[in-house]
Amino acid sequence: MTTKPSADLTTFENPRPARDFTIRIDIPEFTCLCPMTGQPDFAKLVLEYVPNKLCVELKSLKLYMWTFRERGAFHEAVTNEILDHIVAATSPNFMRLRAEFNVRGGIYTTVISEHRDPSWQAPELVNLP
Repeated sequence: MTTKPSADLTTFENPRPARDFTIRIDIPEFTCLCPMTGQPDFAKLVLEYVPNKLCVELKSLKLYMWTFRERGAFHEAVTNEILDHIVAATSPNFMRLRAEFNVRGGIYTTVISEHRDPSWQAPELVNLP
């Protein structure tokens, strides 16, 4: 069986919808192409979210990320596009995507994009002694 890139993001029901909890997914091997030169860009993505009713399934997320490998994309645009697609699939309470791109011409780029459901209230931070 051959695995291929896919833009379809599969979801599953949040196992604890009454509890706010954070899911953190590290994606250390993201690649796309520089739209100006066609050379590969490499990044580490960190996706953090507080699910509402749905969670993203990891294999479909991996295949989704693979769809960018042959696409030209500016760092700012691709970070926001990915966030928009995952938000559309899962409708989370909160989601943050941090994209840390490797050095290119002596410059590192980090793009952070967030989504917050306006009806969701973040829980109060607990500071333990």
